[in-house]
Amino acid sequence: MRQFAMTIKIRPGCASEYKRYHAAVWPEVLEMIRQCYIRNYSIFLKDDTLFGYFEYHGKDLDADFQRMFAHKETQKWRAIMETMLDPLPTRKKGEWWAEMEEVFHVE
Repeated sequence: MRQFAMTIKIRPGCASEYKRYHAAVWPEVLEMIRQCYIRNYSIFLKDDTLFGYFEYHGKDLDADFQRMFAHKETQKWRAIMETMLDPLPTRKKGEWWAEMEEVFHVE
């Protein structure tokens, strides 16, 4: 299992709509997340900053992400979400959400 943390900004005035969508995520999108071995996925909001966390339980992250991003309903979902988000200028090339470095962990 691999853990991932990421962050992105939400555009001013979009928090309510973003929360409304995430209160009722489309079932097809949730099923694709599960099929791609993503578990324990959470998104938190504070002062127009989103923090996401998930655990990956598969064997080929790149292949699973490619499958997820090729999924038509997920593409529609992402297109809507992207209208509400502003990626960090410091993110790595190819990232939308900026992956965060783990600096502490205890079990």
